[in-house]
Amino acid sequence: MQAERFIKGRPLTLSVLDYGLFKVRSDGRVIGICGFVICTDAGETILIDTGFPEKYAMDKKAASTKDRLYEFGEVLECGPENLPVAQLAKLGLAPADVTLHICTHSHIDHVGGLGSFPGVPILISTQERALARPLYWGGMQPLDWPDRDYLEVEGDVLIGPGLNVLAAPGHTPGQIALMVDLPSGPFLLTSDAISRPAEINEEFPGSWNRAAAIASADRLMKLADKRGAFVIFGHCPAQWPKLRKAPSLYG
Repeated sequence: MQAERFIKGRPLTLSVLDYGLFKVRSDGRVIGICGFVICTDAGETILIDTGFPEKYAMDKKAASTKDRLYEFGEVLECGPENLPVAQLAKLGLAPADVTLHICTHSHIDHVGGLGSFPGVPILISTQERALARPLYWGGMQPLDWPDRDYLEVEGDVLIGPGLNVLAAPGHTPGQIALMVDLPSGPFLLTSDAISRPAEINEEFPGSWNRAAAIASADRLMKLADKRGAFVIFGHCPAQWPKLRKAPSLYG
């Protein structure tokens, strides 16, 4: 399927989804796990990322033990209310309303519901989709790619009026970001291409490719500055409490 101009309407609203909280073991920072919903003036609903797998909402300790995620940190909050279906419900939406599912990259806190929306095409970078399995975390790769129609993108792609997918490799081979032109102005969703501003000065330790991550972040921030965009970072502890969460929205 072709990704270009797949979406027909202009972005009307942007909602931040609350998929829970995670405490990073190395430095103790507490990060929000986020997704997004974009609704267009043509009645389309775009879901971006899906948080942790459902098993974490059922028993986060058992799930963390099985995945050895405790080696990286602790899932502080992830209940049934933090799953995509519950977050969509806060906006008065059901899974059947989702027009497109965008996967920014394939780490554990972004692909938990990758297979949860049958019949909905998944937009993902060609580089990420080419991986044998979703990256998940730390060498653990229990997920298969679900049987879906995939809209694979390479480079920057305009998928609809005012909705640009931006190539931002470095954190993972196929990391993507999005520039969303809302009625109030442009919003840049960096995803984990820039998890927090301090990461820029730290030069992205632990990335798949640090040089690529540095270059991607530099490009994204220059673009945000040029457009005067409001930047929502992937996991910024200082920004997370200030963001409007569903059912509130940006428009």
